[in-house]
Amino acid sequence: MRELRRARYAVTALVAAVTGIAIGTGTASADVPIGRPMNGKMTYYTDQGYGACGTPIDATSQDLVAIPASWWTSPNPNNDPLCKGVSVEVSYNGRTIRVPVKDKCPSCDPSHIDLSRPAFQKLAPLDRGVINGITWKFVR
Repeated sequence: MRELRRARYAVTALVAAVTGIAIGTGTASADVPIGRPMNGKMTYYTDQGYGACGTPIDATSQDLVAIPASWWTSPNPNNDPLCKGVSVEVSYNGRTIRVPVKDKCPSCDPSHIDLSRPAFQKLAPLDRGVINGITWKFVR
């Protein structure tokens, strides 16, 4: 029985090697749907410290965006494809901005993005708080 398991593992490893599939990993380009428009909502936040990408953030003074946790694919967010030069282009009410992905929003559903305060203000007044009817997409 042990030899049968070894043989199955060897065949699986061989098939993975021949087809170019890395067991347990994905490709960065496949994980982030660059250029695909999505409709959703935006809110803003004011966190300071370190973002999910491992870099210092100040959501009170910098333009940045926190992306829903469901879009993150790496166990270590610092190594996630979203942290490799990906930005988000957000359009609302005739205005469009582009902001870098720097953080994760654990409470956001897949179509909800959390902008830093200054980024949000470029699209709507802060007293609106939650804005539905935005269009956003990942860009490089």
